[in-house]
Amino acid sequence: MSDTEILTLSEAHALAVSALCASRTAPDVAESVARALVAAEADGQAGHGLSRIPSYAAQARSGKVDGFARPVLVEATPALVRVDAGLGFAYPAFDLALAALPQPARKLGIAMAAVRRSHHFGQAGAHCEALAAQGLVAFVFGNAPKAIAPWGGRRPLFGTNPIAFAAPVAPGEPPLVIDLAVSRVAKGKIMAAEKAGRPIPEGWALDAEGRPTTDPAAAMAGTMIPIGEAKGAALALMIEVMAAAVVGASLAFEATSLFDAEGPAPDLGQLVLAIDPGLTSGGVFYERMAVLVAAIGAEEGARLPGSRRLEARARAAREGLAVPRPILREIRAIAGA
Repeated sequence: MSDTEILTLSEAHALAVSALCASRTAPDVAESVARALVAAEADGQAGHGLSRIPSYAAQARSGKVDGFARPVLVEATPALVRVDAGLGFAYPAFDLALAALPQPARKLGIAMAAVRRSHHFGQAGAHCEALAAQGLVAFVFGNAPKAIAPWGGRRPLFGTNPIAFAAPVAPGEPPLVIDLAVSRVAKGKIMAAEKAGRPIPEGWALDAEGRPTTDPAAAMAGTMIPIGEAKGAALALMIEVMAAAVVGASLAFEATSLFDAEGPAPDLGQLVLAIDPGLTSGGVFYERMAVLVAAIGAEEGARLPGSRRLEARARAAREGLAVPRPILREIRAIAGA
Protein backbone atom coordinates (compact mmCIF):
# COMPACT_ATOMS: atom_id res chain seq x y z
CA MET A 1 0.00 0.00 0.00
CA SER A 2 1.28 3.45 -0.86
CA ASP A 3 2.45 5.55 2.07
CA THR A 4 0.66 8.58 0.58
CA GLU A 5 -2.91 9.44 -0.35
CA ILE A 6 -3.98 11.81 -3.12
CA LEU A 7 -6.21 14.75 -2.20
CA THR A 8 -7.49 17.42 -4.54
CA LEU A 9 -6.63 20.98 -3.54
CA SER A 10 -10.24 21.61 -2.53
CA GLU A 11 -10.34 18.42 -0.44
CA ALA A 12 -7.12 19.38 1.33
CA HIS A 13 -8.45 22.89 1.98
CA ALA A 14 -11.75 21.58 3.41
CA LEU A 15 -9.94 19.11 5.67
CA ALA A 16 -7.59 21.81 6.97
CA VAL A 17 -10.51 24.14 7.71
CA SER A 18 -12.40 21.35 9.52
CA ALA A 19 -9.41 20.46 11.69
CA LEU A 20 -8.80 24.08 12.66
CA CYS A 21 -12.46 24.86 13.31
CA ALA A 22 -12.57 21.79 15.57
CA SER A 23 -9.65 23.31 17.48
CA ARG A 24 -10.94 26.64 18.78
CA THR A 25 -10.38 28.62 15.56
CA ALA A 26 -12.87 30.97 13.91
CA PRO A 27 -14.06 29.85 10.44
CA ASP A 28 -12.71 32.92 8.62
CA VAL A 29 -9.34 32.55 10.35
CA ALA A 30 -9.31 28.86 9.48
CA GLU A 31 -9.96 29.74 5.83
CA SER A 32 -6.99 32.11 5.74
CA VAL A 33 -4.68 29.59 7.41
CA ALA A 34 -5.86 26.73 5.19
CA ARG A 35 -5.29 28.73 1.99
CA ALA A 36 -1.66 29.32 2.99
CA LEU A 37 -0.99 25.74 4.10
CA VAL A 38 -2.50 24.14 0.98
CA ALA A 39 -0.65 26.60 -1.27
CA ALA A 40 2.63 25.68 0.43
CA GLU A 41 1.88 21.97 0.03
CA ALA A 42 1.10 22.52 -3.66
CA ASP A 43 4.39 24.39 -4.13
CA GLY A 44 6.32 21.42 -2.76
CA GLN A 45 6.97 23.10 0.60
CA ALA A 46 5.59 20.36 2.84
CA GLY A 47 7.33 21.80 5.90
CA HIS A 48 5.00 24.81 5.66
CA GLY A 49 2.04 22.74 4.53
CA LEU A 50 -0.42 20.27 6.01
CA SER A 51 2.15 18.87 8.44
CA ARG A 52 1.70 22.10 10.42
CA ILE A 53 -1.96 21.41 11.21
CA PRO A 54 -1.45 19.16 14.28
CA SER A 55 0.79 21.71 16.02
CA TYR A 56 -1.40 24.64 14.96
CA ALA A 57 -4.49 22.83 16.24
CA ALA A 58 -2.86 21.90 19.54
CA GLN A 59 -1.74 25.48 20.10
CA ALA A 60 -5.19 26.84 19.31
CA ARG A 61 -6.78 24.39 21.74
CA SER A 62 -4.34 25.31 24.52
CA GLY A 63 -4.59 29.05 23.84
CA LYS A 64 -0.93 29.41 22.88
CA VAL A 65 -2.26 30.89 19.65
CA ASP A 66 -5.58 32.74 19.70
CA GLY A 67 -7.68 31.22 16.94
CA PHE A 68 -10.24 34.01 17.26
CA ALA A 69 -7.80 36.94 17.13
CA ARG A 70 -8.50 39.64 14.57
CA PRO A 71 -5.44 41.61 13.40
CA VAL A 72 -5.45 45.39 13.75
CA LEU A 73 -3.71 47.68 11.26
CA VAL A 74 -2.53 51.19 12.14
CA GLU A 75 -1.03 53.65 9.65
CA ALA A 76 2.04 54.92 11.51
CA THR A 77 3.24 57.11 8.60
CA PRO A 78 2.19 57.36 4.94
CA ALA A 79 4.86 54.73 4.16
CA LEU A 80 4.53 52.50 7.24
CA VAL A 81 1.74 50.36 8.63
CA ARG A 82 1.94 48.43 11.86
CA VAL A 83 -0.12 45.26 12.12
CA ASP A 84 -0.88 43.71 15.48
CA ALA A 85 -1.63 40.02 14.91
CA GLY A 86 -3.10 39.80 18.42
CA LEU A 87 -1.07 36.68 19.29
CA GLY A 88 -3.17 34.84 16.73
CA PHE A 89 -2.26 33.17 13.47
CA ALA A 90 0.00 35.19 11.18
CA TYR A 91 -1.95 34.68 7.95
CA PRO A 92 -4.87 37.03 8.64
CA ALA A 93 -2.34 39.69 9.64
CA PHE A 94 -0.50 39.19 6.34
CA ASP A 95 -3.80 39.41 4.47
CA LEU A 96 -4.18 42.92 5.91
CA ALA A 97 -0.54 43.94 5.41
CA LEU A 98 -0.30 42.82 1.79
CA ALA A 99 -3.53 44.58 0.88
CA ALA A 100 -2.29 47.82 2.47
CA LEU A 101 1.15 48.09 0.82
CA PRO A 102 0.65 48.51 -2.96
CA GLN A 103 -1.02 51.93 -2.90
CA PRO A 104 1.59 53.73 -0.73
CA ALA A 105 4.45 51.92 -2.52
CA ARG A 106 3.23 53.22 -5.87
CA LYS A 107 2.76 56.74 -4.48
CA LEU A 108 5.96 57.02 -2.43
CA GLY A 109 8.25 54.49 -4.08
CA ILE A 110 8.51 52.32 -1.00
CA ALA A 111 6.21 51.11 1.78
CA MET A 112 6.70 48.87 4.79
CA ALA A 113 4.56 46.72 7.09
CA ALA A 114 5.72 45.73 10.57
CA VAL A 115 3.82 42.70 11.85
CA ARG A 116 4.08 42.07 15.58
CA ARG A 117 2.61 39.72 18.18
CA SER A 118 2.66 37.18 15.39
CA HIS A 119 3.17 33.46 14.82
CA HIS A 120 4.62 31.14 12.17
CA PHE A 121 4.03 32.86 8.81
CA GLY A 122 4.60 29.90 6.54
CA GLN A 123 6.02 30.10 3.05
CA ALA A 124 7.75 33.49 3.11
CA GLY A 125 8.12 33.64 -0.65
CA ALA A 126 4.37 33.40 -1.16
CA HIS A 127 3.86 36.74 0.58
CA CYS A 128 6.51 38.38 -1.62
CA GLU A 129 5.07 36.74 -4.71
CA ALA A 130 1.66 38.29 -4.02
CA LEU A 131 3.25 41.75 -4.16
CA ALA A 132 5.46 40.98 -7.16
CA ALA A 133 2.38 39.82 -9.07
CA GLN A 134 1.20 43.44 -8.71
CA GLY A 135 4.41 44.85 -10.18
CA LEU A 136 6.30 45.48 -6.93
CA VAL A 137 9.67 44.28 -5.68
CA ALA A 138 9.25 42.79 -2.21
CA PHE A 139 11.26 41.54 0.75
CA VAL A 140 10.04 39.68 3.82
CA PHE A 141 12.10 39.13 6.97
CA GLY A 142 10.81 36.89 9.76
CA ASN A 143 12.24 35.59 12.99
CA ALA A 144 11.63 32.19 14.54
CA PRO A 145 12.32 30.46 17.88
CA LYS A 146 15.93 29.64 18.68
CA ALA A 147 17.54 26.95 16.53
CA ILE A 148 20.97 28.24 15.42
CA ALA A 149 24.00 29.13 17.56
CA PRO A 150 26.08 32.26 16.88
CA TRP A 151 29.16 31.21 14.93
CA GLY A 152 31.68 29.79 17.40
CA GLY A 153 29.01 29.25 20.07
CA ARG A 154 27.07 26.15 21.06
CA ARG A 155 23.84 27.54 22.52
CA PRO A 156 21.09 28.38 19.99
CA LEU A 157 20.21 32.08 20.06
CA PHE A 158 18.88 32.74 16.54
CA GLY A 159 16.00 31.21 14.67
CA THR A 160 16.14 29.68 11.20
CA ASN A 161 14.93 33.19 10.30
CA PRO A 162 13.56 33.08 6.75
CA ILE A 163 14.20 35.83 4.25
CA ALA A 164 12.33 36.05 0.96
CA PHE A 165 12.46 38.26 -2.12
CA ALA A 166 10.31 38.55 -5.22
CA ALA A 167 10.38 40.72 -8.31
CA PRO A 168 8.27 40.95 -11.45
CA VAL A 169 10.15 39.71 -14.52
CA ALA A 170 7.84 40.89 -17.30
CA PRO A 171 4.14 41.78 -17.47
CA GLY A 172 2.05 38.63 -17.48
CA GLU A 173 4.92 36.32 -16.51
CA PRO A 174 5.39 34.57 -13.13
CA PRO A 175 7.55 36.64 -10.76
CA LEU A 176 11.05 35.73 -9.72
CA VAL A 177 10.81 34.37 -6.15
CA ILE A 178 13.72 33.58 -3.83
CA ASP A 179 12.86 32.07 -0.45
CA LEU A 180 15.37 30.69 2.00
CA ALA A 181 15.94 29.97 5.65
CA VAL A 182 19.38 30.68 7.08
CA SER A 183 19.67 27.07 8.16
CA ARG A 184 20.61 24.56 5.47
CA VAL A 185 16.93 23.61 5.41
CA ALA A 186 13.82 25.02 7.04
CA LYS A 187 13.07 23.40 10.39
CA GLY A 188 9.59 22.60 9.10
CA LYS A 189 11.16 20.08 6.71
CA ILE A 190 12.59 18.21 9.68
CA MET A 191 9.21 18.29 11.42
CA ALA A 192 7.55 16.99 8.25
CA ALA A 193 10.09 14.15 8.09
CA GLU A 194 9.42 13.31 11.74
CA LYS A 195 5.66 13.24 11.13
CA ALA A 196 6.12 11.04 8.06
CA GLY A 197 8.54 8.67 9.84
CA ARG A 198 11.39 9.42 7.44
CA PRO A 199 15.09 10.08 8.18
CA ILE A 200 16.72 13.36 7.23
CA PRO A 201 19.94 13.74 5.24
CA GLU A 202 23.16 14.14 7.19
CA GLY A 203 24.30 17.76 7.20
CA TRP A 204 20.95 19.29 8.06
CA ALA A 205 21.20 19.34 11.84
CA LEU A 206 23.04 18.37 15.01
CA ASP A 207 21.58 16.55 18.00
CA ALA A 208 21.55 18.00 21.53
CA GLU A 209 25.13 16.85 22.03
CA GLY A 210 26.36 18.59 18.89
CA ARG A 211 26.70 15.43 16.82
CA PRO A 212 25.50 15.08 13.21
CA THR A 213 22.20 13.20 13.04
CA THR A 214 19.77 11.73 10.51
CA ASP A 215 17.08 11.23 13.18
CA PRO A 216 14.49 14.03 12.82
CA ALA A 217 13.44 13.73 16.48
CA ALA A 218 17.05 14.18 17.62
CA ALA A 219 17.41 17.09 15.20
CA MET A 220 14.31 18.79 16.60
CA ALA A 221 15.91 18.60 20.06
CA GLY A 222 19.27 19.86 18.76
CA THR A 223 20.42 22.73 16.56
CA MET A 224 20.28 23.55 12.85
CA ILE A 225 23.40 23.96 10.76
CA PRO A 226 23.52 27.43 9.12
CA ILE A 227 24.12 27.94 5.42
CA GLY A 228 27.55 29.31 4.68
CA GLU A 229 28.78 28.67 8.21
CA ALA A 230 29.85 32.04 9.74
CA LYS A 231 28.11 33.99 6.95
CA GLY A 232 24.84 32.15 7.57
CA ALA A 233 25.02 32.86 11.29
CA ALA A 234 25.64 36.55 10.52
CA LEU A 235 22.66 36.59 8.17
CA ALA A 236 20.52 35.08 10.95
CA LEU A 237 21.60 37.93 13.21
CA MET A 238 20.76 40.53 10.56
CA ILE A 239 17.26 39.10 10.10
CA GLU A 240 16.81 38.94 13.89
CA VAL A 241 17.41 42.69 14.01
CA MET A 242 15.02 43.38 11.11
CA ALA A 243 12.18 41.09 12.21
CA ALA A 244 12.40 41.34 16.00
CA ALA A 245 14.20 44.51 17.12
CA VAL A 246 12.91 46.77 14.32
CA VAL A 247 9.36 45.43 14.73
CA GLY A 248 9.33 45.18 18.54
CA ALA A 249 8.85 41.41 18.83
CA SER A 250 10.35 38.66 20.95
CA LEU A 251 13.91 37.67 20.19
CA ALA A 252 14.44 34.09 19.08
CA PHE A 253 15.76 32.93 22.47
CA GLU A 254 12.74 34.52 24.18
CA ALA A 255 10.14 32.91 21.89
CA THR A 256 8.45 29.61 22.68
CA SER A 257 8.36 26.69 20.26
CA LEU A 258 6.14 26.65 17.18
CA PHE A 259 5.89 22.87 17.36
CA ASP A 260 4.18 22.26 20.71
CA ALA A 261 1.32 23.66 22.77
CA GLU A 262 3.36 24.47 25.88
CA GLY A 263 4.02 27.92 27.28
CA PRO A 264 2.95 31.41 26.24
CA ALA A 265 2.52 32.70 22.69
CA PRO A 266 5.71 32.87 20.59
CA ASP A 267 5.17 36.62 19.96
CA LEU A 268 7.22 36.68 16.74
CA GLY A 269 7.72 39.49 14.24
CA GLN A 270 7.86 39.98 10.48
CA LEU A 271 8.83 42.95 8.31
CA VAL A 272 7.56 43.39 4.74
CA LEU A 273 9.05 45.87 2.27
CA ALA A 274 7.39 46.80 -1.04
CA ILE A 275 9.21 48.86 -3.69
CA ASP A 276 7.85 50.32 -6.92
CA PRO A 277 10.68 49.54 -9.39
CA GLY A 278 9.17 51.74 -12.08
CA LEU A 279 9.67 54.80 -9.87
CA THR A 280 13.11 53.84 -8.59
CA SER A 281 14.47 52.93 -12.04
CA GLY A 282 13.00 55.86 -13.90
CA GLY A 283 10.87 53.53 -15.99
CA VAL A 284 13.57 51.15 -17.23
CA PHE A 285 13.07 48.29 -14.75
CA TYR A 286 11.52 45.80 -17.16
CA GLU A 287 14.16 46.52 -19.81
CA ARG A 288 16.91 45.87 -17.28
CA MET A 289 15.17 42.69 -16.11
CA ALA A 290 14.87 41.45 -19.69
CA VAL A 291 18.62 41.83 -20.19
CA LEU A 292 19.34 40.08 -16.89
CA VAL A 293 16.99 37.16 -17.56
CA ALA A 294 18.35 36.75 -21.09
CA ALA A 295 21.92 36.59 -19.77
CA ILE A 296 20.99 33.90 -17.27
CA GLY A 297 19.08 31.96 -19.92
CA ALA A 298 22.08 32.05 -22.23
CA GLU A 299 24.27 30.36 -19.62
CA GLU A 300 24.26 26.61 -20.17
CA GLY A 301 22.74 24.74 -17.23
CA ALA A 302 21.55 27.90 -15.46
CA ARG A 303 17.95 28.69 -14.60
CA LEU A 304 16.02 31.27 -12.64
CA PRO A 305 15.17 30.17 -9.10
CA GLY A 306 11.57 29.03 -8.60
CA SER A 307 10.94 26.90 -11.67
CA ARG A 308 10.49 23.77 -9.57
CA ARG A 309 7.95 25.57 -7.41
CA LEU A 310 5.91 26.49 -10.47
CA GLU A 311 6.15 22.94 -11.83
CA ALA A 312 5.00 21.52 -8.49
CA ARG A 313 2.11 24.00 -8.35
CA ALA A 314 0.91 23.06 -11.83
CA ARG A 315 1.21 19.36 -11.06
CA ALA A 316 -0.76 19.74 -7.82
CA ALA A 317 -3.56 21.56 -9.64
CA ARG A 318 -3.61 18.82 -12.27
CA GLU A 319 -3.04 15.69 -10.19
CA GLY A 320 -3.73 16.65 -6.57
CA LEU A 321 -1.52 16.44 -3.50
CA ALA A 322 0.28 13.27 -2.39
CA VAL A 323 0.02 13.56 1.40
CA PRO A 324 1.75 11.09 3.75
CA ARG A 325 -0.85 8.83 5.37
CA PRO A 326 0.44 9.33 8.95
CA ILE A 327 -0.10 13.08 8.60
CA LEU A 328 -3.57 12.57 7.11
CA ARG A 329 -4.59 10.19 9.90
CA GLU A 330 -3.60 12.77 12.49
CA ILE A 331 -5.41 15.61 10.74
CA ARG A 332 -8.56 13.54 10.24
CA ALA A 333 -8.56 12.56 13.90
CA ILE A 334 -8.38 16.25 14.86
CA ALA A 335 -11.19 17.11 12.45
CA GLY A 336 -13.29 14.16 13.59
CA ALA A 337 -13.44 12.96 9.99
